[in-house]
Amino acid sequence: MPGFELFGEQEKKEVLEVLDTGVLMRYGFDGMRNNQWKAKELEVALIKRMNVKHAQLVSSGTAALTVALASARIGKGDEVIMPTFTFVASFEAILALGAIPVLVDVDDTLTLSPAAVEKAITNKTKAVMPVHMCGSMADLKSLKAICNTHKLLLLEDACQAIGGTYEGKPLGSYGDLGCFSFDFVKTITSGEGGAVITNNENYAINADNYSDHGHDHIGKDRGAEQHTLLGYNFRISELHAAVGIAQLRKLDDFIAIQQKRYTILQNALATIPEITFRRVPDTGVENYSFLSFYLPSEELAKKVNKALKDGGIDVCFYWFDNNWHYYRKWNHLKALQESGDLPAYSFSDFSLSDTYVSRNISCLIKLGWTEEEMKLRAEKMVAIVKEVLA
Repeated sequence: MPGFELFGEQEKKEVLEVLDTGVLMRYGFDGMRNNQWKAKELEVALIKRMNVKHAQLVSSGTAALTVALASARIGKGDEVIMPTFTFVASFEAILALGAIPVLVDVDDTLTLSPAAVEKAITNKTKAVMPVHMCGSMADLKSLKAICNTHKLLLLEDACQAIGGTYEGKPLGSYGDLGCFSFDFVKTITSGEGGAVITNNENYAINADNYSDHGHDHIGKDRGAEQHTLLGYNFRISELHAAVGIAQLRKLDDFIAIQQKRYTILQNALATIPEITFRRVPDTGVENYSFLSFYLPSEELAKKVNKALKDGGIDVCFYWFDNNWHYYRKWNHLKALQESGDLPAYSFSDFSLSDTYVSRNISCLIKLGWTEEEMKLRAEKMVAIVKEVLA
């Protein structure tokens, strides 16, 4: 991770095929295309790779979340349960539809706590949105059981975990809807882009229409198409889709590389008794884009993180103090609650989240590192951590 580290001839070939036609938009201009339909081609490839019935490409991961929620008719006043540890796009998508983000704790998986979700459900709750942060997943079996009991939508945000699996199913395909991001720092990238996947035909039709101003895409005359629902412009371009085609072909190779590098680092850090690792739910397989581990205390985690940065280890993240990925610094969202624009219970006591996130450090696994570079990096990290703990 990220996929741009291994851009090559495949991406160039796909992009040049688009440029040769001069048609950069995914819809229309049939006569000029020379039968090049890159967005459609990538959707078909995603359907096959994710073992689902439908895929809809959009302009970003944020757009994917928005379109997925809208496709299930989530809207004004509906509550959507989401984790305290995620990217701000999670609540941005919810708010964009007039819905209400309800934050709940994460557990030792660094993802939604099923027990916390159960406590947060009200008569306004319509969806549960687990976010598979840093390459690993939530306890989806428990969350699905909760959603089934309460008749709630299960929407997987798999933007950071494409290629991982749960119960043998690709992440994103386990719930009612799944979302991916193909932005520039994701495991596979198209520069900008995202996708919604589902097995529900109604959701798929709504997503297709909603992401293109409500166009129903029936017939050959775009100007004569009907608009059965209100939509917006969340279209992907043919250029972005072209890059995505080449990157998706490489996904399994990327995961295999990440797993090897991840294992080297994990085995090295496992020699330190004070270190424990995030819990991966039973039957879950990560995509190995990050290795996340715990120190015994917040104080030690901060010291280790600083020492790693001072020692030149520059792709480890201490999320507890992060402005964009943890609730503590989401002051613009807190302001909505304080002003009364969001219910008071949308923010609560998140001491359970703090217990885990304050002690966690996540290390990015880069595709460009050789095995020898990874071994040297692991040795250096172990030496730094041991020095701090001593």
